[in-house]
Amino acid sequence: MDKDSVFLRQAKADDMEALEQLLNRCYRQTEGWTNEADLIGGIRITPEELANTIANPTHYLFVYPKTTTGSRDGEETGALLGCIAVDIKADHDVNNSVCHKKAYIGMFAVHPELQGQGVGHQILQAAETFAARHLQTEMPTPHKKSARLTMSILSHRPELLAYYQRRGYQLNGNKMPFPNDGNNGEPKRQDLELLELEKFVHA
Repeated sequence: MDKDSVFLRQAKADDMEALEQLLNRCYRQTEGWTNEADLIGGIRITPEELANTIANPTHYLFVYPKTTTGSRDGEETGALLGCIAVDIKADHDVNNSVCHKKAYIGMFAVHPELQGQGVGHQILQAAETFAARHLQTEMPTPHKKSARLTMSILSHRPELLAYYQRRGYQLNGNKMPFPNDGNNGEPKRQDLELLELEKFVHA
């Protein structure tokens, strides 16, 4: 796919319904290769969580809108073809003397009909570029190399892990049980975990 045909803009409140539909379809239906339907049932995200994300000044949610011409010059139809979020976080050392910035990549979804065409690669690359520039701008010069990108993926998804490893992400050993609070779906197996991946951003 021509990289110029994929473009992102920051999500607005008007996008909430389309975002909810896209995320629930990509994660909870059996379409496409990125779905989690065999591992998790129920919803992927609540309207309240989406509203909080869009309103959060350190959480950047980007969308790839469908247009009448297939390019950024066309009129938007209201549907979304993809989305990705960049959440800027800060880690402090034990003495709170050094702040290590990181960007958490999440809510990554591509419409099932476009999967396998390079759309996801372009969206992820754009989010990484944005995150890297944001982190390097805010980091003090001596600590620029400590900036990193992180994300979480479900265990028992070797093909998804391989996808991100090909793009420079590695497991860092951090993991946690999938939250069984009903806000992001119902796990279908007891040993389901979230595994953290990271990719360091160098100046």
